[in-house]
Amino acid sequence: MTKKILQKENKVLREIAKEVPLGDVKKTKIQKVLNEMREALKSQSDGVAIAAPQIGYSLRIFVVSGKIFNKDFLHPNYTPAETENIEETKEIIKDLIFINPKISKLSRDKDWMPEGCLSVRWLYGKTFRSKKTTVTAYDENGTKFTRGASGLLAQIFQHETDHLNGTLFIDHAKDIKEELPK
Repeated sequence: MTKKILQKENKVLREIAKEVPLGDVKKTKIQKVLNEMREALKSQSDGVAIAAPQIGYSLRIFVVSGKIFNKDFLHPNYTPAETENIEETKEIIKDLIFINPKISKLSRDKDWMPEGCLSVRWLYGKTFRSKKTTVTAYDENGTKFTRGASGLLAQIFQHETDHLNGTLFIDHAKDIKEELPK
């Protein structure tokens, strides 16, 4: 059964998530959390990423859906220009796992970007985010990596890191409005 995605009223979303001990990454408990996160994310057609607190685990983990790397995937709130860094591909790209992520660089160049959240249904607004960012984290095997991003992926890195720090996008967004699904 897919884990329920918690909504903004839930206290775990306001906690600073705990680091995952690197020795635990390959253990059953953490692998189970990763699988539950992937399933919860997959259950939401408009979801592009999810943080562990969103399904009730106060752990510093987030997952980015591989579907964002497919040109066929365009979130309704994004214009093609905002997704120009998305690679043209028909192959299935697996979800990206970020354990104990730390943003190591944020560009000074920022912009107001449309944003929503699986834990703040159905509110959307604009957030002031860096256009480029670099994250250092560990993957599902406990291997350290660094990944730079621009556009949508850079925005996702910042949004999900906010979740791990107990912040929701509505805390700093402007022009927030409800948009119910059609």
